[in-house]
Amino acid sequence: MVWSFITSMFRLAKRATSIREMEASLARNERIFRSSHGYGYFDWDLANKRILWSGGYWRYLGYSEDDAEKISFSAGYYDYVHPDDVHRLREIVHKLLKSETLIGEAIYRVRRKNGGYVWTEVRADTTRDDKGWVTHINGIALDISKQKQIQQALLVSEERHARIIEASNDGIWEWVVADKGFQFTRRCWEHLGYNDTSEIMDLNQAPLEAWRERMHPDDLKRFDKILGAHIRQQGPFDVEYRIRGKNDKWFWIRARGKMIFNEHGEPVRMSGSNMDITELKLAEERVLKAKDQAEHANQTKSEFLSSMSHEFRTPLNAILGYSQILTLDKQLSREQKLHVQEITRAGDTLSRLIKDCLDLARIEAGYLSFIYKNVKPTQLIEYCLTLVKKQAASRAISLSFDPVEFANFSLNTDQTRLEQILLNLISNSVKYNRERGRVNIICTIVDDSYFRITVQDTGKGIPLHRQSHIFQAFNRLGEENSTIEGSGVGLVITQRLIQHMGGRIGFSSEEGVGSRFWIDLPLQSSLNDRLIGSQDSAINDDAVPELLCTSPRRLLYVEDSLTNQRMMQHLLSRYPQIHLELANDALKGLFYARTERPDVIIMDINLPSMTGYEALEVLQADLATAHIPVIALSANAMSHDVEKGLQAGFMHYLTKPLELRRLIEVLNQHL
Repeated sequence: MVWSFITSMFRLAKRATSIREMEASLARNERIFRSSHGYGYFDWDLANKRILWSGGYWRYLGYSEDDAEKISFSAGYYDYVHPDDVHRLREIVHKLLKSETLIGEAIYRVRRKNGGYVWTEVRADTTRDDKGWVTHINGIALDISKQKQIQQALLVSEERHARIIEASNDGIWEWVVADKGFQFTRRCWEHLGYNDTSEIMDLNQAPLEAWRERMHPDDLKRFDKILGAHIRQQGPFDVEYRIRGKNDKWFWIRARGKMIFNEHGEPVRMSGSNMDITELKLAEERVLKAKDQAEHANQTKSEFLSSMSHEFRTPLNAILGYSQILTLDKQLSREQKLHVQEITRAGDTLSRLIKDCLDLARIEAGYLSFIYKNVKPTQLIEYCLTLVKKQAASRAISLSFDPVEFANFSLNTDQTRLEQILLNLISNSVKYNRERGRVNIICTIVDDSYFRITVQDTGKGIPLHRQSHIFQAFNRLGEENSTIEGSGVGLVITQRLIQHMGGRIGFSSEEGVGSRFWIDLPLQSSLNDRLIGSQDSAINDDAVPELLCTSPRRLLYVEDSLTNQRMMQHLLSRYPQIHLELANDALKGLFYARTERPDVIIMDINLPSMTGYEALEVLQADLATAHIPVIALSANAMSHDVEKGLQAGFMHYLTKPLELRRLIEVLNQHL
């Protein structure tokens, strides 16, 4: 009996050890199971319609043990499956029960107790009886929510990229080097006017071959060169080329791509996009064509202006030239001198009007050059005041300017243009002032950036309703029928000039009180080493300009106009030391220069049979005449004419109408 008790106790101990081992094994399996993102395994007893879950399945979903007991009835399990997934899960179970297979898989969503769903993947097998009927379904449940989130994010990303590509109208392509595979999206062919690739290639033709056949031969070479450089990692792949599309129409494509290399630096795969830039290229062609047309129109306009300038200045040269000769004649009576003064005044006015109109046209055509250098503005102001002093004195108008504060101040600007601007503003303030009025000029620094010159008068002012028209060309603001001379373009030219010089202009005016005009010049300006052109001067002085040389000098004047020849003879007749020789064409002038070796040659530009430029070239090439200074004298007075003449080698470029003082200044430099 004792032995029987001992035997029984031994069996119980052995069984307890077996249970502990089983529990330890179960716990170990659960740990492994959880580490593989599993949260339950089940045993579905079909006969009893119960599903027994282990591994904390329902606890993982937030349910208690009491909840799990209620849910264990198989009929109620579907209530916890997402409604959209119930039908699919039932079909999988049904197929598992009917089929001979022992394994089944299902992916569906299970509801958490506190809301929301967990994506679950179930893997199961079946146990069948001797008759083949399924008695149990056993398996595990895995949490695949993170995988589903990643898949969803990838799907959203792919859809977003697809929408972006669709919206961009770009075609996408990829080239796999290993198998020489090349894939185009349909949009690539749509760029060429095709909706179906079968329209352009047979079934045996590779897409890349079909594409390259349609590329323009000239562009194909450049395409391959850029592609080769990119494969050698020597630059990006970005190329524009022409390609023949439907109905033999040429399209423009911009292709961009990037090659992927392996760890050995070998090309593996290249992906890229095609952009249809046909409309952009057509627009570019239209712009270039319009630019060419505009340049041609500007050239035509320039030629017209040069022609008009020449035609105007040629007769003016005679008018003002002979008026200068008569002015210097001491034998004229008082009445004759008054007549000459009227001729000179009218000629000067006409010359000024022509110059203003041509200046405006040159500015608008972009042919006006600027020469920047250090200039003392106070000296220019004082110089301009001397030019209008006589005009102001005739009407008892006082001129006020105190240069002391800025006497040594310099600006980097165009002296000639600034002088033109100041003279225009100051002469206007005198011209439109009242009798015994005042003109006051003030200099200040504004905003630490600009040098301001203000010209203030005591005239009748500009009516408010006319002030908006102050800078309109040929608008004289109601003074058209007055005795005051003008063209209505002076202020327009002034505005354009100051703007080209980087400055500003403004004004204020009060009717019955006067007007105040100001210009702002930048304190710092970039230097510009342009060639210096001619300067038209309006200085009239009855005194004969002095010729510094006293010994005899020979001067050759090549001019085909007899009027201009006679005028030059009369102008220089007061200088007995000058022996003037005339030639009415370039060939005669060259012969005289070669044989007589004059000290100075004055050359017209528009000569018969040979131009002044051609004659100058011959003179420079001949050792016997290369040293002789040649001065141009022409009615071609556009800025580009002057620049062209100086670049060609003329020592000076004088313009018609010729001023005797300017001619003597030039001769004094070379005689």
